Amino acid sequence: MNQTYDPMSLFWLFFIIASLQPIIRQKMIQAARQRMLASIEKKRNSRVIMLVHRQESMSFLGFPLVKYISMEDSEEILRALESTDEDKDIDLVLHTPGGLVLASLQIARAIKNRKGKVRVIVPHYAMSGGTLIALAADEIIMSKNAVLGPVDPQLGEYPAASLSRVIREKDINKVEDKTLILADVGEKALRQIREAVEELLTENYGAEKAKELAATLSQGTWTHDYAINADIARGMGIHVSTEIPVEFLQLMSLYPQPVKKQPSVEYVQSPERHRHKMDA
Repeated sequence: MNQTYDPMSLFWLFFIIASLQPIIRQKMIQAARQRMLASIEKKRNSRVIMLVHRQESMSFLGFPLVKYISMEDSEEILRALESTDEDKDIDLVLHTPGGLVLASLQIARAIKNRKGKVRVIVPHYAMSGGTLIALAADEIIMSKNAVLGPVDPQLGEYPAASLSRVIREKDINKVEDKTLILADVGEKALRQIREAVEELLTENYGAEKAKELAATLSQGTWTHDYAINADIARGMGIHVSTEIPVEFLQLMSLYPQPVKKQPSVEYVQSPERHRHKMDA
């Protein structure tokens, strides 16, 4: 018996399958992440918490969408910490360009107040608010090429330190009222963040060193995107290790960048290197 197929039915079948494919793929990746997280927790006898912002180059209708540390992130991490036994070690993985000071400081203080050890792990970068959180940890573990960044406050597009410098160096009668207001807010923000960093560092570094580091990191020593690698951090006196467990680097591959038409980076995986990682 001959059977005919409606071309439109085939089209809609293909459309439905194509539409479901990204959802199925995402579910598979999420399941793989959960399995690897459980495996790492068992191996390290710790609670692993991920704070990963992966939409740096994603776009919608031509407009870039950038994720950063938000109040929602703070709420989620605080819930995770509160649901974990106080004596349990925490491995907090940070991959973020930074974000809201309030949210970052909430997370930082929450991990600072824990009885169990908190290790912050930075596979690639934890800038700005991410660095603020890292400073509160008992241990900072970075990959050899990972970076932290300054924590100086930003008021919109302007660095607070630069606004403060403007009113000190220019005739105040020639400065616009808006600039004066921004500079006033900026000086308050600089003082607040310096005091917060000192608070986070004093226990592990002592009052004098905490004050020195707080001033360097928060008062506009560098541009806000200055990359502080492990060597620079050690030179400043920050306690960092580059002995990052390989499973955390492997874990980051399960947080892929949103699919783009043309990948920015491509390479052939070395079989020897891949086998070495798996054996480790």
